Amino acid sequence: MSVPAVDGWFRLAPCGLIATADDSTILEANDTFLAWSGYDRAGLLGRPLVALLDPGSRLFFETRHRQVLHLRGAVHEVALTIRRADGAELPVLLNAVRDSDGVVRFAIFNATDRVRYERDLLAARRAAEQSEQRVRVLQEVSTMFGVSATDAELAQSFADVARDAFSARETAVLLTRDDGQLQLTGGSNPLEGKVAPVRELRQTAEVTVVHDDDTEYSELSAAMRDEGIGSLSVTPLIADGERLGVLVCFFAGHAEVDDHFLDLQQALGRQASQTLVRVRLQRRLALLALHDQLTGVANRQLLQVSLDDALTLAATSLEPLAVLFLDVDDFKGINDAFGHAAGDSVLVELASRLRGGVRAGDIVGRMGGDEFVALCPGADPSAAETIAQRILEVCREPIAVADGVVTASVSVGISLFQPGSDPQPTAQHLLVRADVAMYDAKRAGKDRAQLSTP
Repeated sequence: MSVPAVDGWFRLAPCGLIATADDSTILEANDTFLAWSGYDRAGLLGRPLVALLDPGSRLFFETRHRQVLHLRGAVHEVALTIRRADGAELPVLLNAVRDSDGVVRFAIFNATDRVRYERDLLAARRAAEQSEQRVRVLQEVSTMFGVSATDAELAQSFADVARDAFSARETAVLLTRDDGQLQLTGGSNPLEGKVAPVRELRQTAEVTVVHDDDTEYSELSAAMRDEGIGSLSVTPLIADGERLGVLVCFFAGHAEVDDHFLDLQQALGRQASQTLVRVRLQRRLALLALHDQLTGVANRQLLQVSLDDALTLAATSLEPLAVLFLDVDDFKGINDAFGHAAGDSVLVELASRLRGGVRAGDIVGRMGGDEFVALCPGADPSAAETIAQRILEVCREPIAVADGVVTASVSVGISLFQPGSDPQPTAQHLLVRADVAMYDAKRAGKDRAQLSTP
């Protein structure tokens, strides 16, 4: 086959121009293509074009490009990669037409800048997606909990979010107990009972990634191999210098650890820690709002709510309800003799003894001053009097204060609601009846219990 005629415009065209025979043997190439490819004319002519392509482009050229060119006589904007003479890759876009005489003419455009732009665009898109993922994960962690959330609920939610965010096989949240040990609180730990916790992983403030072939943690790596775990990551949960626990992600294969992975793990750990602290604080504040700050027992507000609930339950279950109203005998004399600080100590001690004197499930609260109330669901007259006598006994025991020993006592008034025989009272009615009975006990000599009748 004869070499196509060439002239100045062909050699100096701003794109690569080559002509090949039908079998892709190069018949002619212009100076632009020679400059791009790094070949000289003598070394290029007679070589098959397909020999200049990288393996992927060669496969496409032979299995797809030729068939389309044969059927349609032309192909347009085919993306291929040419191997330059120095071995570097040159991304190109290629147009080709086949003449009636069997010569295939190619116009080749350098796509380096386009490929770089597409890669930058892809990287920017990936970064945006990762940023969006990070924001979504952190927002989900920070907004999903209310005051009533328990540590177990928090830990399970953290584990679920981390499993989805990192495509982990399993995740575990281990929180620090009062004795300093870690306890599985949410998720699942496939290595539990198989390997002792690694102290170095607990103490670090950074994310630690361990693979099943790490020699630094040989015992841990062996256990991972036994369980089919390729990698695990340990993210500390730390807030204000306090180590709250760790988040552990388990992966079936070797995790791809990059800056995004580490940044998101760190951010999730910080957010989880802050959320745990916030919800715990909210729970403590809610507890304080409903409990007496001096004695720690229920305050008037919580007593009112609890009594309303207890009345409703008694009416529906047809179980009796006893309300005990208690007042410290001669409390003013204690304050006068020992001071108000000693009086406060006496109230704290009596509140503790009251909690010990009632049954499990009963509620003790402070109405104010030296007045206390005990709610005893399911207590009939006999049970209520037994509880009252036990309270009287424990309250008689001497109480040590800063300047001596106080001997205190209480007077107890009891009111009852017995569904089926008594009309249903209001909470206020029960409290008033118990209060009146308490004053009857004081008038009868104090340090005793008095049962009220409807």
